Amino acid sequence: MPNRLIDEKSPYLLQHADNPVHWYAWTEEAFTAAKEQNKPIFLSIGYSTCHWCHVMAHESFEDAEVASILNDRYIAIKVDREERPDIDSIYMKVCQMMTGHGGWPLSIFMTPDKIPFYAGTYFPKHKKYEVPGFVNVLQQLSRKFTEDPKHIIEVTKSVQQALQKSHPSKGNNRISKEQLNQAYHQLGKSFDFEYGGFGKAPKFPMPHNLIFLMRHAYLTKNTAALKIAESSLQSMAAGGIYDHIGFGFSRYATDKAWLVPHFEKMLYDNALLLIAYAECYQITQRPFYKKIGEEIITFILREMTDEKGAFYSAIDADSEGIEGKYYVWSYQEVMNILDEDLGEIYTRIYDISPNGNFAGKNIPNLIQGHFDQVANELDLPKKVLEEKLEEARQKLFAERQKRTYPHVDDKVLTSWNGLMIAGLAKAGKIFQNQKYINAAIRAVRFIENHLFHNERLMARYRAGETKYPGYIDDYAFLLWGYVELYEATFDLTFLHKSKQLAEQMLELFWDNDNGGLYFTGKDSEKLITKDKEVYDGAIPSGNSVAAVMLIRIGYLTGETNFLDHAEEMHYTFYKDIDAQPSASPFFLQSVQLVDHPTKEVVIIGLADDPKKQAFIEQLQQMFLPDVSVLSLETSEQANNIADFASVYNQINQETTIYICENFSCQRPTTNIAEAIKKIRNR
Repeated sequence: MPNRLIDEKSPYLLQHADNPVHWYAWTEEAFTAAKEQNKPIFLSIGYSTCHWCHVMAHESFEDAEVASILNDRYIAIKVDREERPDIDSIYMKVCQMMTGHGGWPLSIFMTPDKIPFYAGTYFPKHKKYEVPGFVNVLQQLSRKFTEDPKHIIEVTKSVQQALQKSHPSKGNNRISKEQLNQAYHQLGKSFDFEYGGFGKAPKFPMPHNLIFLMRHAYLTKNTAALKIAESSLQSMAAGGIYDHIGFGFSRYATDKAWLVPHFEKMLYDNALLLIAYAECYQITQRPFYKKIGEEIITFILREMTDEKGAFYSAIDADSEGIEGKYYVWSYQEVMNILDEDLGEIYTRIYDISPNGNFAGKNIPNLIQGHFDQVANELDLPKKVLEEKLEEARQKLFAERQKRTYPHVDDKVLTSWNGLMIAGLAKAGKIFQNQKYINAAIRAVRFIENHLFHNERLMARYRAGETKYPGYIDDYAFLLWGYVELYEATFDLTFLHKSKQLAEQMLELFWDNDNGGLYFTGKDSEKLITKDKEVYDGAIPSGNSVAAVMLIRIGYLTGETNFLDHAEEMHYTFYKDIDAQPSASPFFLQSVQLVDHPTKEVVIIGLADDPKKQAFIEQLQQMFLPDVSVLSLETSEQANNIADFASVYNQINQETTIYICENFSCQRPTTNIAEAIKKIRNR
């Protein structure tokens, strides 16, 4: 018989609905049962495309012996971290405090009052890999809870105190250019000069590091920062972390060369990487970066977009119970699909061999960079060789589609959709491709139609159900999407909506005592603490994105209230940032925006004026992170959106350009070349 999870909509919870464990979802019913029965709670947090979550489920949660212990001695609760990042954020912080590390599956042992007394991640059923066995852990902690309540009280008190101390509080020091330079040097020290990226294996893409470095290079004329970003983007696209057959990036690489991925594909990685590749193309004009950006979009629109235009969350690493099975190839398989000549070319360039590069199979990659060598040896022009490789790719892709496709987590998360909307809008603007902008607009319309409840933004939609009041990430990331859509289309509706959303975000999440934004809103479920995070993990924190967007909206609208809140955050998070500046690279963009000179450009002219269109097209293709552009047809349009611009007028009915620096404006001009020169002059 299925357990209580059978009534849930979360793909992750439904994966466990047939377990012999008597799982509860995170409900009052579960906590009431724990109190009435005086049992500890085992809280298991994961997500549906998590490989080690699958392993622990198979070894333990599907096992009758483990289920018997859990059912007899514990109240067992399952949480989807992607639906409840508020819960995950708090208990992950506890796990890191207790053990020095974190990850998923996250395993928390806590009292009926939700206070942890033990934490870990993956446990095998019986001890291996120097990791305690789950059966033994369950038995020991159950005895401890029953027989030594004094110890449990001591531990839970120390946990509560540690959580209280972890809250950022506002001081007299402010983040400045000093922390910007420290972040650059820290990233430089951890940069892998051989393979790009940062640190040792496993290696994560961390596109927000690269986005920060590209801005640092632009603002300080430090070419080394750009080289670090370019090297990383090139190496990742060459490695097996990039799907050379069907496109899109996997979540991380298990080795330093980016060869062997953890094969799951996440929406957020591909959204942030799309932004990084698009901006690198904008800076360098190298077609390679545009090519990778467009391939990411091809993958997303083909495999991670639902019929109404919203974006799915993730694609699993496993198919038929084997990690990576959908993506890897034997040498003979490739040769059989391609003819001998084409197979010879493809296998040489993409590192396909009889012995394989991954457990006897092959992950296509370009790490060795044999392209020019093979072209010379075969006396083939570069263009001809590229055409042959594309022919081979299409044949392999068609064959791959016959395989069993991995599980897709098809829930729609507002936050991650916001990231992809931002990525598509930015790419559409830079690549001058209306199709990409239209895809972003379709997705934002889906959110507007399905993920607002009584004007309150919600976090998740699946199978007709909208659930959970939105978290700071939902507001901040959707805000990013709106701002990018405005800058891609200059449709004032998007700017108006971004302003409204920012005002609601501040009302719901702002900490009036110490500044910064809480993870949950004033109307959200009360947990054991209110979390406030500035650290940028696999994705930027909500506070990081919010700070940057408040400044961008402040410059676009002239509303200094938004700028004042961002400025306060530079005091609130000083201690956290100063301790390790490179851990919050996205937040540091907000400092880059206010501590370096910025320009505000106001264009007044009819939308169909070719002169105006030409000017906007030039602006959109230039990398100008320190320039905000407000486009109006008449000055009256600025009323209630950007009041400061309502007094600006056209000269002789021509498209007129005002260029302001920190709200101090130069004389207007109708000369496009002169305006471009002034904007670029730094």
